[in-house]
Amino acid sequence: MQRTIVGIDVGTTKVCTIVAQVADGGRLNILGVGVMPSKGLDKGVVVNIDDAVNAITASVEKAERLSGYRIGTAFVGVSGRHISSLNSRGVVAVQRPDHEITRNDVARAVESAQAVAIPTQREIIHVIPRAYVLDGHEGIRDPIGMSGFRLEVETHIVTGEMMAIQNLIKSVQRTGVEIDDLVLQPLASGEAVLTDEDKDRGVMLVDIGGGTTDVAIFVQGGVWHTSVISVGGNHFTNDLTYVLHTPHNTAEYLKLRYGSAIAGEAPAAGDEQDQIEIETLTVGEQQKISRHLLNQILQARAEQVVELIYNEIRRSGYEGMLPAGIVLTGGAAQLGQFDELMREMLGMPVRIGTPTDLSGLADSLDSPSYATGVGLLRWGARHGLGMLGPTHRSEERQGWGNVYERFKGWMREFLP
Repeated sequence: MQRTIVGIDVGTTKVCTIVAQVADGGRLNILGVGVMPSKGLDKGVVVNIDDAVNAITASVEKAERLSGYRIGTAFVGVSGRHISSLNSRGVVAVQRPDHEITRNDVARAVESAQAVAIPTQREIIHVIPRAYVLDGHEGIRDPIGMSGFRLEVETHIVTGEMMAIQNLIKSVQRTGVEIDDLVLQPLASGEAVLTDEDKDRGVMLVDIGGGTTDVAIFVQGGVWHTSVISVGGNHFTNDLTYVLHTPHNTAEYLKLRYGSAIAGEAPAAGDEQDQIEIETLTVGEQQKISRHLLNQILQARAEQVVELIYNEIRRSGYEGMLPAGIVLTGGAAQLGQFDELMREMLGMPVRIGTPTDLSGLADSLDSPSYATGVGLLRWGARHGLGMLGPTHRSEERQGWGNVYERFKGWMREFLP
């Protein structure tokens, strides 16, 4: 039986709503896509609810027109500079007399792992089990049905500022759409562009959006580290605007049309092929700039982003544990030679991640820009509640902090 799932990626530069049917084999058949310019957000955080609601509404309505599906609920991506994460371990004694591990034992262990100090103004978004330890034996991925006395779970906990999360929820709900789940954007992107082998070997997902760069590190099949860096593709465009004294839309065009993260050698004096004619901030005026200068500006910012990513690898403590290297995705990943620059600076394998294995309107999503949107669908298909039609779970939304109950519901649905 096919299910219909909706993902809404509310980003700094665009809002992308995708409607898809999930076949029994898990393949996504894209029914409708609605992409609209984003408004009311800064670095992934809602700063004007009315503008955000208007942008989300326009995106949802476009997806509805294309798909013919009335959107009632959706999986929504969350990001922003307010996101932080930590790792925690919980331990419980196995309850059954025959010492067989049950779903309830796992849920209790996860609840125990949440006994960490979280500031009152912050809210838990995810509690993700990454590995289990049974009577001292490590590396167990699914302990249900096994026997033991003592069960430990290693979890990755993602938190965000309560007000930032609530403003995002309000912005979506005011469009008439309820939220199936909030999903951290790099985790969603990882669903779209990473393989199980990548996650097993050790890989870093780097999603460079318009306002932020989202990072997730996967080791031994689980997520071990997540963070958000407050630099994104808009910073490249802004650099061009300030240095070249050109309008923002012209700077964006130059970045996409001529931009490269590696400037290369300076051209010979008077080289006409190096010259680009552009608009200035004065209406009607034109100026010529050097393509080499353009790319020098972009390279300086690209090098800074790579350095911030390297600092994040070191801060995570997993340096040297990423043999699968880095998978680069997001809109800014399309900057020419960005992957090559990152490969040279970090000395690691780097590849561009693009959503694959789609049918229907798949051509419209054949870009790293749509990794989060497609990933939200895959997250919903794998972890979510799954809809046979629009549903409403408003009561469930009243307490996003009750992760224990949400996790137990997930286990009842999806674990054998």
